[in-house]
Amino acid sequence: MKGARRLVPLLWAATAFAAGDARLFYSRTFPGSAPPYFNVRVDETGGGEYREADDDQFPIKFQLFEAERAAVFALVEKLDYFRRPLESSAKVAYMGTKLLRYESGGTRSEAKFNYSDDAAARTLVDWFDRMGESAEIHIDLERAAKYDHLGVMKVLNVLAAAMEDHRVAAGGQFLPLLDRIAGNETYMHTARTLAADLAEAIRNPKK
Repeated sequence: MKGARRLVPLLWAATAFAAGDARLFYSRTFPGSAPPYFNVRVDETGGGEYREADDDQFPIKFQLFEAERAAVFALVEKLDYFRRPLESSAKVAYMGTKLLRYESGGTRSEAKFNYSDDAAARTLVDWFDRMGESAEIHIDLERAAKYDHLGVMKVLNVLAAAMEDHRVAAGGQFLPLLDRIAGNETYMHTARTLAADLAEAIRNPKK
């Protein structure tokens, strides 16, 4: 997830950040990782934005499915809206500084930690990390689709593996790109077929 790879978002993502009352903010700071910093913002409607810098003018925008949105906000409620400490007292290796913040109306509460013993906190962090990973794949696929047709298959395989491992969040963000690839004969037949299969899997997930 490198800022240099960032393209202006596609038209599907051109709408403004949803104006819901409750908002969640997550950031991870981990020098030496790629990227060393990112943040994710999600409002109560499930509209989200991914940035690799606080002043990023072209965030990756996405929309969580309702089941995803409900799961995330249920965890926030379980964590008392971050009004209590989440840092573990155990001595563990540095895993990056996480910041979780909840805002609604004039209220604001947050918790910062490296590692938490709270299973709900770890699950929520995993949700946000998956949103970040999905945005990373989207950035790579958009770049390949525009500049590297031969590299499209490689990124599609990464997306397929992430979907198989249940690491993709807000999968609908990929549909315009996948449909474009599937319907464009300038891409390899195998890439077009895989893109169509992935789009179908997102639209009609297995129960």
